[in-house]
Amino acid sequence: MLNRKSAILALEDGTYFEGINFGAEGEVSGEVVFTTSMTGYQEIVTDPSFKGQIVTMTCPLIGNVGANNEDVESDKPQAEGFVVKEISEIYSNWRAEFSFEDYLKKYGVVGIAEIDTRALVKRLRDVGTMRGVISTVDLNPESLVEKARSIPPMEGQNLVDVVTCKEPYEWSRGTWRLEEGYPEVKNFKYSVVVLDFGIRKNILRNLVDVGIKPVVVPAQTPPEDILKYNPDGIFLSCGPGDPAAVDYAIETIRYLIATFKKPIFGICLGHQLTALALGAKTYKLKFGHRGANQPVKNLKNGKVEITAQNHGFAVDDRTLPDELEVTHYSLNDKTVEGLKHKSKPLFTVQYHPESSPGPHDSRYLFREFAKLIADYRGI
Repeated sequence: MLNRKSAILALEDGTYFEGINFGAEGEVSGEVVFTTSMTGYQEIVTDPSFKGQIVTMTCPLIGNVGANNEDVESDKPQAEGFVVKEISEIYSNWRAEFSFEDYLKKYGVVGIAEIDTRALVKRLRDVGTMRGVISTVDLNPESLVEKARSIPPMEGQNLVDVVTCKEPYEWSRGTWRLEEGYPEVKNFKYSVVVLDFGIRKNILRNLVDVGIKPVVVPAQTPPEDILKYNPDGIFLSCGPGDPAAVDYAIETIRYLIATFKKPIFGICLGHQLTALALGAKTYKLKFGHRGANQPVKNLKNGKVEITAQNHGFAVDDRTLPDELEVTHYSLNDKTVEGLKHKSKPLFTVQYHPESSPGPHDSRYLFREFAKLIADYRGI
């Protein structure tokens, strides 16, 4: 065991956990959440939807397969802090380039280990997600609890502006393949405009796999400028924060639904923003859905899909307008997981069909999007 500094994680309710530091040293704050994924920790920490949050891994051993420059969902870590039971100081994988801890150090992500993550997660499940602080510089629990209480709550926060791209760009790499890595694709059947509310790279890779060339634009792009691309479809991405706080995105989507006659597909935050644009309401979940083992029922065929999820808000099914129908729901808490417009080529899901590293049960949705585009081509 390396000689490590002490660290404390303190929650707004007065609970605190003493542990050791890994990754960068310092002090960070955010909403403390947990994910039940057993693998994919590098994809998790780089997911823009975790912006503003301190992520707790329920899997007890993290870091044992190292990290690399490929398996990322954005260009850098997005989580504010990282909480684990044990950080492995030894890593072994044929694709590893460096340790996960070195990766966190490089980008200034503060981590805490050797705490009872089971007790922490149970607390979060019982009380709900809470604001918290990880520190290696202030080891006074009372001081840290007060700092946690001073953090703005997640409700009302527009974090899309923090994670969206600054300029439009095109994407041409598909999903990872043995001996090829992430292949460069040159020929495409269709093109779509992707509104970047916090896009994950594997969404873009899956669009490429079904013959779609994504043109990614900043979240604040006016709808008139989006339509100038003359796309075959529009994709509404995932992202962090409170959907109701992203007023301009709701207005943009409302305009696009009314004027754009071709297919629209939304995931996660894009799903929530679409519902808001059509008059529904969203609400904050007690502790959210985060993990790669979330069961969802497809109401069209009755099948159960094991899905990856990362959201703290949900669409209130009691407020859905008549033109939207529920297509999927969570088997854990019966919340809305999918919507479809009754008269327009528009559908959304709350979960992540692009899930990397998995599961892959729901990747058929990208094929359905491509088929819908083909059906409406030329309209």
